[in-house]
Amino acid sequence: LTRQLLAFSRRQVLTPKVLNLNAVVSDMEKMLHGKRSFGMDFIRANCTAISVNLYKMIKGINELGGGKYWRLFEAAKDVFGKIDTALAKRKALAGGAFVIPLDHVDETMAEQVGSKMANLGSIAKLSGVRVPEGFTVTVAAYDRFITYNNLQDEINRWISSIDLSDIKKLEEEASRIRAVILQAPLPPELEEAIKDAYRRLEGKTTPGVKVAARSSALGEDQRKTTFAGQYRSILNVDHTNITSAYKEVLASKYSLSAIAYRLNMGFRDEDIAMCVGFMAMIDPAASGVAYSRNPEDFRRDQIIINATWGLAKAVVDGTTSPDLFVLSHTKPVKILAKTIRRKELKLVPAAGGGLSAVEVPEKEHETPAVTDEQAISLAELCSRLEAHFGEPQDVEWSVLSDGSILILQCRPLIRLKPSKEARESTSVGEGIGPAPILYGDVTASPGVATGPVFLLQHEDDMAHFPDGAVLVTKFAYPRWAAVLHKAAAVVAEYGGVAGHLATVSREFGIPALFDVTIATTTLKNGDMVTIDADNGRIYPGRIQSLLAVPAERPSLMKGSPVYNTLEGVLSYISPLNLTDPDSLDFTTSKCQTVHDITRFIHEMSVREMFEFGDQYHLARRASKRLVCGVPMQWWVVDLEDGFKVPAEGKTVSIDNIGSIPMLALWEGITAIHWKGPAMDARGMVSVMFEATMRPDIGPDTGANFAERNYFMISRHFCNLSSKLGFHFSTVEAFVGDIPGENYASFMFKGGAADVVRRRRRVAFIGKILRTFDFRVEVKEDVVSARLEGCDQEFLKERLKVLGYLVLHTRQLDMIMSNEALVNYHLKKMLDDIYSFVKIERKEGNKAPALGG
Repeated sequence: LTRQLLAFSRRQVLTPKVLNLNAVVSDMEKMLHGKRSFGMDFIRANCTAISVNLYKMIKGINELGGGKYWRLFEAAKDVFGKIDTALAKRKALAGGAFVIPLDHVDETMAEQVGSKMANLGSIAKLSGVRVPEGFTVTVAAYDRFITYNNLQDEINRWISSIDLSDIKKLEEEASRIRAVILQAPLPPELEEAIKDAYRRLEGKTTPGVKVAARSSALGEDQRKTTFAGQYRSILNVDHTNITSAYKEVLASKYSLSAIAYRLNMGFRDEDIAMCVGFMAMIDPAASGVAYSRNPEDFRRDQIIINATWGLAKAVVDGTTSPDLFVLSHTKPVKILAKTIRRKELKLVPAAGGGLSAVEVPEKEHETPAVTDEQAISLAELCSRLEAHFGEPQDVEWSVLSDGSILILQCRPLIRLKPSKEARESTSVGEGIGPAPILYGDVTASPGVATGPVFLLQHEDDMAHFPDGAVLVTKFAYPRWAAVLHKAAAVVAEYGGVAGHLATVSREFGIPALFDVTIATTTLKNGDMVTIDADNGRIYPGRIQSLLAVPAERPSLMKGSPVYNTLEGVLSYISPLNLTDPDSLDFTTSKCQTVHDITRFIHEMSVREMFEFGDQYHLARRASKRLVCGVPMQWWVVDLEDGFKVPAEGKTVSIDNIGSIPMLALWEGITAIHWKGPAMDARGMVSVMFEATMRPDIGPDTGANFAERNYFMISRHFCNLSSKLGFHFSTVEAFVGDIPGENYASFMFKGGAADVVRRRRRVAFIGKILRTFDFRVEVKEDVVSARLEGCDQEFLKERLKVLGYLVLHTRQLDMIMSNEALVNYHLKKMLDDIYSFVKIERKEGNKAPALGG
């Protein structure tokens, strides 16, 4: 008996407390069905927590049951073997050559060369469509580079510690990974393959030709994930720097904005291989981006062209506001509208490599970057590309000095959910509400949002960007995408609808308004504003009429590799197959999921706890009858130092109890006199009938139950096992000086009523427990609750609540079909509790209705 009591005490008091496994599972399920982003580190960490805590639960039930549940270890091993397989599942990387000439690439090779270069190789084969000459460094090359330098383990260690909420630390660590990649040598065979491909490119073009190195990562330029502007493109690279340019593009996989984008979009780092396309550098007269459809509504008869002088980098980087042409999609193509903006600078290839910003001749400042004829030719080309790929396209293009057109990139166009029509009826009209303080000409991403202004001027500012703020900036740089998951809206003085930040804003469903003159000087940090991107207006304060039709942000994660992994893992965690404890199939061999195992343990622990006293005859051999002046039988087992002084004889006085948690419970038990069962005539008849029909409730049950109320105590620990009436309840608590070690748990089960009334009673009890800060779970006719990590005084007040419930929840099942009585007793019990605890009454708890 002593050994059993010591084992019981040690398990309850000294073993580190088990985290609430159900709360962990709940977090995973909420993440799966919510809008928040998560990474593989979230899944792995939670699976580890589930594994650790489940094995502790299995160990605990075996200690309590004398080892008879050992087969649960085998069931858990089988379940976690399946979970580990789901976590380890990795997309196989394509093999093959390290380098492939662009004219040998087509759309079927996306897994080898990335979608960007596969698309470009595909359209190069179309009659009359020109692309620059070039070659692609493949997935096989990337895999060889990573393997050759043993980089994956270090990257994996770093990935596991990523925290998007700490931008400064994230950038520091990402910089370290980029530096490791840049310093790592190329495998000799890969270096030679790249140089040989360059020599062949010289043969097709001119000796010493400079190249543009462009990212073409797996997952990039796809229908739902463009990765627009998140990786590096290095333009005008000399042949002496071609291998270092290759490594710079590889390293850009770990730029701050690329990491944030991958996590928000649900990509696993291990599934993203970086390919690099090298294309002969061009010096165009004009460049830009064209959409083969209006992204707000594909049904509109519109093709959108954005154009500027020189290279397109100024358009996609958001550093200029380009010319805008709107053309008809139907033939013959016509120009429907155009907006020509002032263009004083242009980007051109520099003689020694890299780019230069040069002044545009004054006479060309407000001259269209392309002629009407060129715009029509571009529109016709966009229609051909759309027909080729079978869906609307986002096209980067250049016009050379001889008027010929080159295609530099082609990807699926992101379709927007139109919101303007839904809001027109609630727009702020003349004389209604405040006037706009600013106007913008470019709706880069539609929608309406409100929030405090945050001026983003330098990269260091990103570390301080708050959740729900309106990002206000001068230039719509792609790197600001690193904080888009926190932003309510984006406002920029410069930038166009075709810019990378605009594209990512649309993917994230964040309203963005560009070409807003003097935004950074008019709006101040902390100003509350409402952004109506649909109508190009910014209002002071919160305009509720505009926000009455909220635009839902898309679920970025759904369907992504990380999302699918979590979904697969949860299929071995959440489903419940063991539903009936009285079934012959309610056995360890039928446990197929974590939920099955916890359900089995939950049921068996209830049985074991209430058989404990019978097994070891505690009342006769180790317990002392509590002398307390209360006409009920309570027995106390002193595990260690629960009595103030050793108790002689067969009784112990309440004045001699030194257990902190027991005294708190006892105060709740004795605070309000129990006046007997809540009465409802029909309910009483129903309960009595149910009692006669249940074989587990014998004729002497009531009398036996009334004697089985055991406290097992030490100075800081208490376990109360109580059988009062036809119900069972347990309370367990540890109350010490260290809040992190403190906890209280409560479980209630049973009753003689039918299952409907029993379920309603546990729902009733659960509502009260939630009112007093307990984390509650209700399953069938069992309610369990837990608090942990609380200071001593906080926990003592909640233990008083539990003491009250142990006594006053008796025979409430008789009124559970009478809604008026249910709500009366709910109010009365809350009033009772607030009359003796030192807990501030929460608003809304004066007279709640149970509902349902």
